[in-house]
Amino acid sequence: MSTAAVATPVEDPNPPKSFLERFIGVFISPGETFADIVRHPGFLAPLITVAITVSAMVDTMYWKNGMETMTRISLERSPFTSRMPPDQLEKMISDSAAHLTRTLIITPIFIVLAMVIVMLIFAGLGVLIVNAIFGGDAKFKTLLSVAAYADLVAVPANLLALPIIFFGGTENLDPQNPVPFNLAFFLNYKEVSKPLFALAGSIDLIPIWTVILLGIGMSKAAGGKVKPLSITLCFVGAWAVWIVGKVALAMIF
Repeated sequence: MSTAAVATPVEDPNPPKSFLERFIGVFISPGETFADIVRHPGFLAPLITVAITVSAMVDTMYWKNGMETMTRISLERSPFTSRMPPDQLEKMISDSAAHLTRTLIITPIFIVLAMVIVMLIFAGLGVLIVNAIFGGDAKFKTLLSVAAYADLVAVPANLLALPIIFFGGTENLDPQNPVPFNLAFFLNYKEVSKPLFALAGSIDLIPIWTVILLGIGMSKAAGGKVKPLSITLCFVGAWAVWIVGKVALAMIF
């Protein structure tokens, strides 16, 4: 009489790192960390973490400075309102502040949606670059996970913004450039041209760091068949197109 052999589960030789280990690893050992992310993809933890810090930064801005003040700062620095009559601009500021006050409770939802859209764009560009251009075979879910973890470099900037906003004044506060990680932080938007201010705001440490991490992570997702530098340069090209578009809009308006 024979008995059927009972299959014993095979222990994973490379169990996934914890989120804390991955968070720290993105900064100190990105190659090893993204290799682990490729083996065990996931994007909810980094998405939630970044969303919490962004929401904290935005809420601190509005709480410290007031809804109307923040709306005024944003609209006065927008290239689309530069030629607007003063009375029309004041009405837009008042209406926008009132609308934002009513919808502030759902601001975190908008932040998460915006982040998901950005992650999807990065992952889509990754499919185009890695698979279509360089002939790789990376999965979309894996590239989405890489994009989510690459975005974690924004967390220190978001946290640094909190004391700067809380203890600083509103004279030079820029909601889009709240920390000294780009050149626009050091400029007075009233004293420089809007195209120059738009260009300065695009020379930012966080996007540069993110692009480098995308290159490293997506190279791991491609099994090392595509070099990180090649992927990074492609993202730099896409980023350059984005910067040119921002500067062109500032020049037109």
